[in-house]
Amino acid sequence: MSLKDKINSSYQNSLKNKDKIEISTYRLILSGIKDLDIANRSGPNKKETDDADIKKLLKKMIKQRIESIEIYKKNNRSDLQEIEQKEQNILSSFLPKQLSEEETKKICSDIINSLGAKSIKDMGKAMGELKKKYSDNLDFAKAGTILKELLNK
Repeated sequence: MSLKDKINSSYQNSLKNKDKIEISTYRLILSGIKDLDIANRSGPNKKETDDADIKKLLKKMIKQRIESIEIYKKNNRSDLQEIEQKEQNILSSFLPKQLSEEETKKICSDIINSLGAKSIKDMGKAMGELKKKYSDNLDFAKAGTILKELLNK
């Protein structure tokens, strides 16, 4: 079952359960997928929208939710913050579990050791290796910060 099919069936279930937040979140996701379909069909590089494209879209949407949550925290808008958090949880449920900060630190230090990276100049190599091996379940913003810390020592 493709990711698009899973999202569609979850959307159908949310319609049956009449959960307004879930319904609107799934509609946003499906709308984004349709936009991807249109973009992929037109232009020079025609292709079918695959799970990798949908995962990229979901990650982008999650990032937007995280930014909104931070803004709502600063402005003491817990009502809006809760809605964004629920949306983020729904979006995250379709992606592989993200690694914790401790796991990320361990992976980053392992990569540095395996590449023999000595300074910040080697950060590009390390990030490239991380993207090859852990593209689905690693937060690269966190990983970048951790890599900088480790390489500056």
